[in-house]
Amino acid sequence: MTRSSGKRWLRTLALFLLLLAAARFTNCSLALFWARRSHLTDLISAMLPPDWGYAPRILSPLLATVQMSVTGTALGSFLALLLAPLCAENLHAPKPLRWTLRLLVQVLRSFPTLILALLATFLFGLGTFSGTVAITVYTFAILTRLTYEDIESAELAPYHALCAMGAVPAKVYWRAVVPGIAPSYFSNVLYLLETNVRHSSILGYVGAGGIGLLLNEKISWLEYGKVGMILFFLFLTVCVIEGISGLLSQIIREERSLSPLGKRLLTGAAVLLALVCTLSLQPPDFSHISPRAVQAMISGLFHPDWAFFFETDTSGLGYLLLETVCIALVGTCAGTVIAVPLSFLSTPCLMPKLPALLFRVVIMAIRSVPFLIYGLIFIRVAGPGPFTGVLTLGVCSVGLLSKRFTEAIEALDFRAYHALEAMGVPLLLRIRYAVLPQLLPALASAVLYRFDVNIREASVLGLVGAGGIGAPLIFAMNHYKWSEAGAIALGLILLVWRIDRLSTSLRR
Repeated sequence: MTRSSGKRWLRTLALFLLLLAAARFTNCSLALFWARRSHLTDLISAMLPPDWGYAPRILSPLLATVQMSVTGTALGSFLALLLAPLCAENLHAPKPLRWTLRLLVQVLRSFPTLILALLATFLFGLGTFSGTVAITVYTFAILTRLTYEDIESAELAPYHALCAMGAVPAKVYWRAVVPGIAPSYFSNVLYLLETNVRHSSILGYVGAGGIGLLLNEKISWLEYGKVGMILFFLFLTVCVIEGISGLLSQIIREERSLSPLGKRLLTGAAVLLALVCTLSLQPPDFSHISPRAVQAMISGLFHPDWAFFFETDTSGLGYLLLETVCIALVGTCAGTVIAVPLSFLSTPCLMPKLPALLFRVVIMAIRSVPFLIYGLIFIRVAGPGPFTGVLTLGVCSVGLLSKRFTEAIEALDFRAYHALEAMGVPLLLRIRYAVLPQLLPALASAVLYRFDVNIREASVLGLVGAGGIGAPLIFAMNHYKWSEAGAIALGLILLVWRIDRLSTSLRR
C-alpha cells in the first residue's frame, strides 16, 4: 500500500468514526424508526387523496408566496450583481470596503430565511413585506458570495487592459466582466428562485405571509386532506418553475437558439413580472412597531449574554451548537447515501426514459415539500429530539443532492461508458470505471454545499421540536430576550464561518 492510499484510507476511517459518534450523539435508531413506521404511513394516508374542494382557497396565498419569491429573488440578485465586484479581490476595490462587505455577506448568510423573516416582522410588521425582505436578504447574501467567487476565477485580461487605457472601471465591469460570468450568474438566480418558493411557503410560521399561514393553520387543526392539497399545489408550482428554469438554462448555455427579438421579449417579460410583483407588494405595517422596542432589539443583539455564550452544560450554547452540527452531518450523509442511486436511476443516459422520468417526478415531489413539514411529519415517528432533525435533513438532502447529482451525470463525457457497453461490460462495472471517476469531484462539491445549507436549516428545526439551536433562538426572540438571542446569533455566525473555511479547504 502506498503512502497516499494509506492516508486516504485513514481519512475515510476517521470520517466513518466521526459519523458514528455523531449518530450516537443524536440518538439515531433505525430500529425505532422501523418500529414506528406506521405513524408515518398513517399520516401520509391521511393526506391522500387531497381535499380537492379546498383548491380555490389556496390560490390567493399561493400567489402571495410566488410574489414574495419573485420580488425577493429579483431585488437580491440585482443588489448582488452591484456589490459583488466590490468583494472580489482581483478587481482591486479598497480593502476596508471589501472586508466590510465580505463580513456583512458572511453574517447574513449565517441565518436561514425563517430567522431573517422573524427579525423582519419586528421591524416591518406582519405580512408579505417582511417575507419579501427576508427573501431579498437571503438571496443577496448567497448570490453575492457565488458571484464574487465567479469573478475571482474569471479571465480578466480585457478588464485590466481597458482600465489601463483610462476607461471607467464601473463601465468596464458591465461590458467586460458581466458577460463572462452571466451564464453562471443566471443559473444561480434560477436555482435560488426555485429554492425561495419553498422558503416562502413556510414564512407564515412567523407571521411573514404567504401560504405558510394556511399550512400552519391546517396542520394545527389536523386537517390533513387540506394539507395534502396545499402540498400538491406547491408540487405543481415547483414543476412549473423547474420547467421554465430548464428552458431558460438551455437558452443561457446557448443549447437552444433564440432570435435577438425573442431575447428582448423574454428579458422584457422577466423585468415586467418583477416590476408587477414588486409594485403590488403589500406595504409594511409600522402601526404596532415601537421605536423603543427596536432600540432594545438592536442593543441586545450587539451586547450578547456572555454567561450563556460560555456556559458548558447541556443547556449552554456550545452543546446546542454541537448538536446542530451533528444533526446536519448525519442528515447530509444519510441523504447522500439515498441520493446517489436515485440520481443514477433518474438519468435517461443510463436508464430507460420512462423509469427515469418517474424517478425524476419522485425527486421533484421530495424537493417541493418544505423542510419544516418534514419535521412535523417525522416528529410523529421519532418524537421530539435530534433524531427527528436527522430524518428531516436526510430527506431534504435527498431532494437537492439528487438534482445536483443528476445534472452532473448528464454533463459527463459518455464515450468511455459506451465503449465499455459495446464490449459487453455489465452496467455496474461501467458506472464504476467510466462514470464515478469523472463524477466524484462534482459529488463532493454538492455534498459540501448541502452540508453548509443543512447547518443553517438545522438551526430552525427546534421550531418543531427537532433539536439543535433553533428552539432557544426562536424562544429568545419571541420573548424579547435579545441579549440571549445575540449570543446564539454570534455562535451561529462563528459556526457557519468555521464550517465554510473547512469546506473551502476540503474542496481544494
